[in-house]
Amino acid sequence: MEAADQAAIAGGIPGFRLMRNAGEAVARRIAGRFRPCRTVVLCGPGNNGGDGFVAAAALAARGWPVRVALLGERAALAGDAAAASALWPREVLPLMPEVLEGAGLVVDALFGAGLARPIEGPAAATIAAIGARTVVAVDLPSGVSGLTGEVLGIAPCAALTVTFFRLKPGHLLLPGRLHCGETEVAEIGIPDRVLGSVRPSAFHNGPGLWREALPRRQATDTKYTRGHLTIIGGAAMTGAARLAAAAARRVGAGLVTIAAPDPASAAVYRAAEPGVIVADTPLPALLEDRRRGAWLIGPGLGQGARTEEALRRLVGSGRSVVVDADALTACAGAPDRLRGAALLTPHAGEFARVFGPVGADKPAAARRAAAATGAVVLLKGADTVIAAPDGRVVIDTGAPADLATAGTGDVLAGAAAGLIAQGMGAFEAAAAAAWALGAAGRAAGPGLIAEDLPPLMPRALAAL
Repeated sequence: MEAADQAAIAGGIPGFRLMRNAGEAVARRIAGRFRPCRTVVLCGPGNNGGDGFVAAAALAARGWPVRVALLGERAALAGDAAAASALWPREVLPLMPEVLEGAGLVVDALFGAGLARPIEGPAAATIAAIGARTVVAVDLPSGVSGLTGEVLGIAPCAALTVTFFRLKPGHLLLPGRLHCGETEVAEIGIPDRVLGSVRPSAFHNGPGLWREALPRRQATDTKYTRGHLTIIGGAAMTGAARLAAAAARRVGAGLVTIAAPDPASAAVYRAAEPGVIVADTPLPALLEDRRRGAWLIGPGLGQGARTEEALRRLVGSGRSVVVDADALTACAGAPDRLRGAALLTPHAGEFARVFGPVGADKPAAARRAAAATGAVVLLKGADTVIAAPDGRVVIDTGAPADLATAGTGDVLAGAAAGLIAQGMGAFEAAAAAAWALGAAGRAAGPGLIAEDLPPLMPRALAAL
């Protein structure tokens, strides 16, 4: 964002104009959403505080009863922030918890997205005293890292956050997202052309990123041209492979085979969905069929020599391999074993076993894992992060809490593998599958179980 500001200023747009536009955008959204009430604007010593001074002046011009409190001395303000403070001719109070007395609305303009250290001193004490008052945050709630979503010491919970030009990762990643409330992006005069020099590599997941890569149906299609996915099935938890197979078929894979470990397990799989092919042929023989271009290993597979040997053969086969669940755990502390895979789909615990703890910076962790293995990494969660080896990252926020039930990860892995089987790139397939799973989860609603999701996923994709 700093680079975008600088590029806009270098292109002839004064920085003070951008600041005025930002503060006035905040005031417009407050006036359009809330009734006039006693309002206190908390300003920091930098440009975020400058936005706050502009917002305070704009609200006062609308007749709102407003007071301003500043962290630091007014005389110490510099640059555009000093110019913005000149728009507020009234008293400026020193920042302390007492300034909140009687206020019904708090405008938090203390620190923006660039905060890099924990909040302390009067700022922390004042934020702690906000309590149940309604908060509108300028750019980000103070204390939330714009880079990681981490709360640096303390942060208020806003009802509304008004940010500028583009979202920041901290608006989407947890726990920061929970502090933002409703987030609105205001245009403040930065032209889109500056993105050419900023070259962002992080994206909010949505169809615009991958719609054109979705498999297209042709009149000449056959089940063979629509791709063949083979899933390595386990003996004990057979439902996992079946859920993955159902999702892969629903997103359009022409053929789906479950490779069973033995004749008894094969009989269990054959008693289920009639459209799924079941084989108990040894893996080397299955790999001889070059039409089996995509493979999924891990769901319900269990631990042991069979899992490790199958994974070794698959990642060395030159096929598109999706690695999930138990196959990831088989690589605990040994991420090199995953080189050759197309897509890894760990949750935080599986990720930690293979790569070490995720830590506070989820995108950075996923990027490191993708660079180390050469595979796309889909790090699951309420803020799913998908990272490519080239550094691109997508943050998905569409997963409802109802997806926190057994088997939904198997559905996600199966959907991604099914799209890859049809020729979609692993990065785009992972993002599309995560989006479709969230859409299906919202359509199913409370009480959903994993079996509800596969029939709803194609409806979500077809609606595009």
